[in-house]
Amino acid sequence: MQYIPNILFIIALAAGIGYFTFNIRKIIRNIKLGQKVDASDHKSQRWSNVFRIALGQSKMVVRPIPGLLHIFVYVGFVIINIEVLEIIIDGIFGTHRVLSTVLPTGLYNFLIASFEILAFLVLVGVILFWTRRNIQKLKRFWAREMKGWPKNDGNIILYFEMVLMILFLTMNAADQSLQSLGVAHYVEAGSFPISQFIVPFFDGLSEGTLMVIERSAWWLHILGILAFLNYLYFSKHLHILLAFPNVYFGRVVPQGKFKNLASVTAEVKMMMDPDADPFAAPDEDATEAPAKFGASDVMDLSTTQLLGAYTCTECGRCTSVCPANMTGKLLSPRKIMMDTRDRLEEVGRNIDKNGEFKPDDKQLLNDYILPEELWACTTCNACVEACPVSIEPMSIIMDMRQYLVMEQSAAPQELNTAMTNIENNGAPWPYNQQDRLNWMDEN
Repeated sequence: MQYIPNILFIIALAAGIGYFTFNIRKIIRNIKLGQKVDASDHKSQRWSNVFRIALGQSKMVVRPIPGLLHIFVYVGFVIINIEVLEIIIDGIFGTHRVLSTVLPTGLYNFLIASFEILAFLVLVGVILFWTRRNIQKLKRFWAREMKGWPKNDGNIILYFEMVLMILFLTMNAADQSLQSLGVAHYVEAGSFPISQFIVPFFDGLSEGTLMVIERSAWWLHILGILAFLNYLYFSKHLHILLAFPNVYFGRVVPQGKFKNLASVTAEVKMMMDPDADPFAAPDEDATEAPAKFGASDVMDLSTTQLLGAYTCTECGRCTSVCPANMTGKLLSPRKIMMDTRDRLEEVGRNIDKNGEFKPDDKQLLNDYILPEELWACTTCNACVEACPVSIEPMSIIMDMRQYLVMEQSAAPQELNTAMTNIENNGAPWPYNQQDRLNWMDEN
């Protein structure tokens, strides 16, 4: 009978980690549906970006208040979970605060005290985040795409974090009370600068009641962490895990540099070569034209773009600085990423159901993202600069524009006119080349 809690713990741990692994494998499969990207270049710069942007949060603190709060929550939540290692060992072997018997007393007390202070800072940060979202109602959290699940998801994760921190401090407070009573199994260990203020609420309670409170908080805390881990798959908070690879695979070339198609470049060079034979047989080494120019569905996008869709935090910083969105245009860079992820998830469910992707008469273009949104983009790159985890909504927009132009000839009339003029006159204006210098005669 004494081993039943240990067995139940092992089952819960295996189930939680197993389900998480199952879902992560689906995400990896979905991302691999995209076009392969070679990220073997600029390795030193890529690792520098990881340490500076993903780990160092350098782009978060551009906005000091939310940036500082995010650092509290981020650092606190990560470091506090170091104690999960101790909880796992205790749960498997039936020990209690096992690290206190391994680490020097001073170091262990310092760690527990640090965990408590960080837990308090996390709690304060989460409450302020909730206030900014629901009472202050910052505009970027109440945009048209932030309805239903996206809106609720932001609050659910905050409630999750609040409860986990409260359970952690309650567990420590009850443990401290049991230690002071000299209850067997509750060895005197740890320093409790925050939970000591909760202890007075337990005055007068029996040892049995205190043990129920401590064990209940302990179990709910670890089960809550496992639930939180698996909730990430359904939440925007996948960025906790994916921000690091997304930053690594992010852009390392100048932001304004446009991606040229090798096949088109080769064709243009041949057309401009006066010695080229237009009737010559294709060179065997020449770059083959892609099956499709641009992108109309998620499978046409790169793995980096699909990784970015899963990494999106839905913070809205991109949309808040988008000049098109500011002027009332339909475009929202955040929605571009959310729509890409939603379509990718739909494709994934199609594969889960059929074993392979079966055409469903839907695609990212038109069914999720409208041409009006794509053509509203000014290509100013503000959304890319603003993203705290190096996501590039503009790259998806440009690839889909390329499809509209090169596959469907569906550019806006103004752009078609300019391109026709360039083709006929060598300039975007409707003047014959012979008339270009007529303005000189007017002087």
